Amino acid sequence: MAGILFFGIIVLDQIVKLAVKANMAPGETIPLIPHVFHFTYVLNPGAAFGILENQRWFFIVAGVLILLFFAGLYPRMRRQDPWLRYGCVALLGGAVGNLIDRIYNGLVVDFFDFRIWPVFNIADIAIVCGVCCMMYSILFKSKEAKA
Repeated sequence: MAGILFFGIIVLDQIVKLAVKANMAPGETIPLIPHVFHFTYVLNPGAAFGILENQRWFFIVAGVLILLFFAGLYPRMRRQDPWLRYGCVALLGGAVGNLIDRIYNGLVVDFFDFRIWPVFNIADIAIVCGVCCMMYSILFKSKEAKA
């Protein structure tokens, strides 16, 4: 199941990014709900909110190290709470989705645009959901296990 989640995130993320690149020009926006939600093609040279702009090699090295760390840690995680395990898998799938962009394009393709938040992509959603699941497990599930 974890493998399906991991590869599903990567495949969905990359398919949508390929469709965006094939059908839109950078900076082009398509209003889906005017003034609320647009589909906007943005090439992001940094991390969340554009931090560490143009640090491509830093992100590639960090992404590979995270991938190796979780690959080594995953066998032990199989016995952990599913929220923690699948949270880590989602985070890793999102990180790999963005790592693929950084390796091949040098930039990350973003497209979800809510106009009040920086533009983001499916990999970013997976990363945030993964972290939220991990936090839920650490903050609440570990207390239940001790009780």
